[in-house]
Amino acid sequence: MPHSEPGRAILARLTRFGVILGMGLLVLMAGLVVTQVAARNFYDLGLPWADELARFSGIGLVFLSVPCLAGRHVLVSVSMLPDASPPAARKVMHLIGDIATLAFAALMLWSFAEFLPRAGKFLTPAMRVPNWVYYSLALTGSLFLFAVALHRVARTLTGRAPTEPYHDPRDDSGLPT
Repeated sequence: MPHSEPGRAILARLTRFGVILGMGLLVLMAGLVVTQVAARNFYDLGLPWADELARFSGIGLVFLSVPCLAGRHVLVSVSMLPDASPPAARKVMHLIGDIATLAFAALMLWSFAEFLPRAGKFLTPAMRVPNWVYYSLALTGSLFLFAVALHRVARTLTGRAPTEPYHDPRDDSGLPT
């Protein structure tokens, strides 16, 4: 990578770590689903904690992976109009998208600020952990999404490439090089 500011490198590494942790949560979720199916079919045994832990894994997978996708600007999008637009218009469209992502992340953080103080003390039904623990990965992912979106907006407004810190070199087929 070209010389860069330390904050950017830390944020890019944290988002990549979120994807790695998300993949671990995906493995855990798949293992829990298989365990649950096996327990029900072979032992006639329900494991409510496995469902709850699999749901926790799914929430964590999504919220920890989204900041990396946002940094690379590869969230779900319809790109026909930006792809057909001149570079200046495309830059404005990407900036509007990043501002919308920033606003979404801010609303998520605000909702956590409203929700967790009241509901965070209650325990989940099966695992008996406080809700603030159960939703901690979603809160962490929302914080990282806010930081990434803010970083992308700031880089765009200062004339720098917003995706460069999170760049993942890929070939024409979309596979990593």
